[in-house]
Amino acid sequence: MNYTIGEPIADTAAPVGPIEGRWDQRKFSAKLVNPANRRKHRIIVVGTGLAGGSAGATLAEQGYQVVQFCFQDSPRRAHSVAAQGGINAAKNYRNDGDSVFRLFYDTVKGGDFRSRESNVYRLAQISTQIIDQCVAQGVPFAREYGGLLDTRSFGGVQVERTFYARGQTGQQLLLGAYQALSRQIDAGNSGAGGVEMHARTEMLDLIVVDGRARGIVARDLVTGEIASYLADAVVLATGGYGNVFYLSTNAKGSNATAIWRAHKRGAYLANPCYTQIHPTCIPRSGEHQSKLTLMSESLRNDGRIWVPLTAGDARKPNEIPEAERDYYLERLYPSFGNLVPRDIASRAAKSVCDEGRGVHGEGVYLDFADAINRLGRSEIESSYGNLFDMYERITAEDPYEVPMRIYPAIHYTMGGLWVDYDLQSTIPGLFVIGEANFSDHGANRLGASALMQGLADGYFVLPATINDYIARGGFSDVDPRGAADPATERLERLLAVNGDRTVDSFHRELGTLLWDNCGMARDEAGLRKAAERIPELRAEFWRSVLVPGTGSDLNQELEKANRVADYLEFAELLVLDATVREESCGGHFRTEHQTPDGEALRDDEHFSYVAAWEHASSGPVLHKEQLTFDYLHPSTRSYT
Repeated sequence: MNYTIGEPIADTAAPVGPIEGRWDQRKFSAKLVNPANRRKHRIIVVGTGLAGGSAGATLAEQGYQVVQFCFQDSPRRAHSVAAQGGINAAKNYRNDGDSVFRLFYDTVKGGDFRSRESNVYRLAQISTQIIDQCVAQGVPFAREYGGLLDTRSFGGVQVERTFYARGQTGQQLLLGAYQALSRQIDAGNSGAGGVEMHARTEMLDLIVVDGRARGIVARDLVTGEIASYLADAVVLATGGYGNVFYLSTNAKGSNATAIWRAHKRGAYLANPCYTQIHPTCIPRSGEHQSKLTLMSESLRNDGRIWVPLTAGDARKPNEIPEAERDYYLERLYPSFGNLVPRDIASRAAKSVCDEGRGVHGEGVYLDFADAINRLGRSEIESSYGNLFDMYERITAEDPYEVPMRIYPAIHYTMGGLWVDYDLQSTIPGLFVIGEANFSDHGANRLGASALMQGLADGYFVLPATINDYIARGGFSDVDPRGAADPATERLERLLAVNGDRTVDSFHRELGTLLWDNCGMARDEAGLRKAAERIPELRAEFWRSVLVPGTGSDLNQELEKANRVADYLEFAELLVLDATVREESCGGHFRTEHQTPDGEALRDDEHFSYVAAWEHASSGPVLHKEQLTFDYLHPSTRSYT
């Protein structure tokens, strides 16, 4: 795909001055909207996960009219429920040397120095408030014997800052946000402001009037009705695009349609090649699978990862003596051991499997025998029991008796719509929060930081910065006539193809193509192959896809086809971004750019920038936001 270089882009909303005072400075300088005037303004929030749910509840509590959408049957079914392990916060309850600055440092380093200092420092500051907010809401975090909140370690750090609710952290945090949101939904139902909730409704387009986001086009997934909804600002909290790979840890409904349609309306899309591979997933078991299952990173606290020392060793794991096992993470990275960052652990697993030492070809062992002997089975059950039960239900293997089998899989996406310090996109009035934006994690996300970012954006950042935009006013009346026509025509076109090939077959082929050529390892030849095949596959899709039924009622095949059509466009930009970035950093690993010992080799001179892509009829336009580091010096990551 051809592209051009556009004008540089800069984050003009970020304050200057000492980094520890920038967030307070921005909050003070932001214009306010008095409570009486907030009732006059409507804000659309798309998504009800941790970011969207917390944002909708908080904005409604402030007095705004909130119109909220989710494609699930209930807000509490958002994919945030799948986050298991924990949420980071710099509380230093363990008195082990943690601090806001150390969380800031760990996050920037973990992202391989490809994130903004201002955004990440603010995230570290707000982390402490998140825990207090959630405890006040009744989130049942695990506690020590003395009653204090318990913490544990996650990858890429040497302190215990991760708060958790056994293996249900995401679910419990979402329930906390959901109860706050439900209070406002009830207020909306009674006519006292609050939240007007639209479940089983999917955003299909963004309404932009005079260069500003003024609403969305959405389809009722039960009745098929397409309608336009207007507001003074729009907030996207629609998650990541990992399902472009077909097999991922994401829920099957998770998709990229909202951000992709916003991108085509003028919102820049940043760093799409930064996709995270999670090292702790149950290996794929056959062509029948439609998704993969994540086993929490928290398991790496007590589980030891190993493979047989000799290639081709087919003995059962309990028959292989200690001397014939390779605990390769402990050997390669003695300072961090099994708790190295996700990108490093994933590549290491691929490396030993490529050597022929994988379990059943594609897998490594995660072994709890030492922990059970040291702590007792009851302690392991207390910490991880539900995760062990889930693993046994899926694999029919008892992890208390034999090691778990794990292998890396697509999990989180660090790329997303470009936003400034205020979380506003390049379209004024369009704010993007949580995984849908690119802002905090650089080229790799540390474990337990997704929940932290989602709640920071929704509870604390957006409610402060969106006031500034609303206060500046200038909201004229908008005529929605014709806004829904492009989305309607697209659905009619999908139904009219009436081909002979299923939607899933196209999605599976696209996902395999991306995994093989733009997955854990990428090289120029593979990326060129993918770039050539994707347009061909897209043309085949529009020529041969079969979408049964009609658009005037419940039609899940139509839903899927509409999303896969977007993936077939988005995938081309993802591959282009990976091709242009001729370096390795975090989850983006170009095999041509690695150190002699196989680690990622950054090129700070040429690629220390955010790649912000603009959609244009003549082809993508690349705008570079140069990254500057005033407090941390970019260095080669070392976890040895």
